Amino acid sequence: MMRIIIVGTAFPLRGGIAHYNALLAAHLSKRHSVETITFKRQYPGILFPGKTQEETGDGSYVERAPQLIDSVNPFNWVRVAHEIRNRKPDLLIFKYWLPFFGPCFGTIAKLAKRKTVTKILFICDNIIPHERRPGDIVCTRYAFKQADYFIVQSDTVEQDLLKYFPGAIYRKTPHPVYELFGTPIRKEEARKILGISSKKVILYFGYVRAYKGLMILVEAMKHVQDALLLAVGEFYDDKSKYVKRVEDLNLSSRIQFVPDYVPNNQVRLYFSAADVVVLPYLSATQSGITQIAYNFNKPVIATNVGGLGEVVLDNQTGFIVPPNNAEALANAIAKFYAENKEEDFVANVRREKTKYSWDSFIRTLEGLVGA
Repeated sequence: MMRIIIVGTAFPLRGGIAHYNALLAAHLSKRHSVETITFKRQYPGILFPGKTQEETGDGSYVERAPQLIDSVNPFNWVRVAHEIRNRKPDLLIFKYWLPFFGPCFGTIAKLAKRKTVTKILFICDNIIPHERRPGDIVCTRYAFKQADYFIVQSDTVEQDLLKYFPGAIYRKTPHPVYELFGTPIRKEEARKILGISSKKVILYFGYVRAYKGLMILVEAMKHVQDALLLAVGEFYDDKSKYVKRVEDLNLSSRIQFVPDYVPNNQVRLYFSAADVVVLPYLSATQSGITQIAYNFNKPVIATNVGGLGEVVLDNQTGFIVPPNNAEALANAIAKFYAENKEEDFVANVRREKTKYSWDSFIRTLEGLVGA
């Protein structure tokens, strides 16, 4: 049995990384002693485009993590590292997705492992982010220099890791499903609760950022008949340009924006109400949205970027289309309905998602670190 500390976003903070870390801690706790430490300041307010950094819904699915880390205060990093050293963990795990955290994570890792047996594992969502900034590679190199092991979850991230860190000791294993949002409810019931009368419902879910391609999906909807697009997620891009484009295309009756972060206890309503989930990304490494969709047995139509084509099996669990191509996206949605693909795709999703179990992920992690 190992003593493990997970460092990163966790409840009461919100978002996919927090959800991931909660599930990671829960499954590791079946065989190991696990603690989680999170941020008291994750982003300075001026750098955070959302409305709040904390979870607004029910957090009863997980214990509240101690909020100790200030991402921009080096003196704080030293104190946190000292506290971690006093707890004498065998393994320190960082979930890495943004070079902004490289100096913070790297310093904590460097000081926490000094003259101890503690090993450092980075679980990498990205090596270099979708929206690149000066200093990304420098910050990432600083953090990764402290690592003993890495886990990557797609071919794209594996390639980036080996490009920048060719000697890395790592394993590639798929992103597990998100299981903390409950079980599906009947489609008709979910639509009734949400006030949806349309017989065909398409779901876009997650933060709205330019690289996630919602504008391409809006353009595609002008070629899709008799379907409602639910675009659910807080805008980290200029909302007005999306609204204006919808109005210009006369699609206001067929595209419904839900421009807010969705609390955990409401996520299942939107996925249960949908026939299919669409990921129109312009770039990606992998997407946790696919793993939420699979948890709810939903087919996915996604663009052929990053690792999406590794998880969404073309013409089996959904369709894969070229990125930045509204016509191809529209054709895939039309084909999904015209050929009545839902039933077959759902059956395939049920089988395919067994690959993405947390038990398999934990076995890979343990094998990597020699537990």
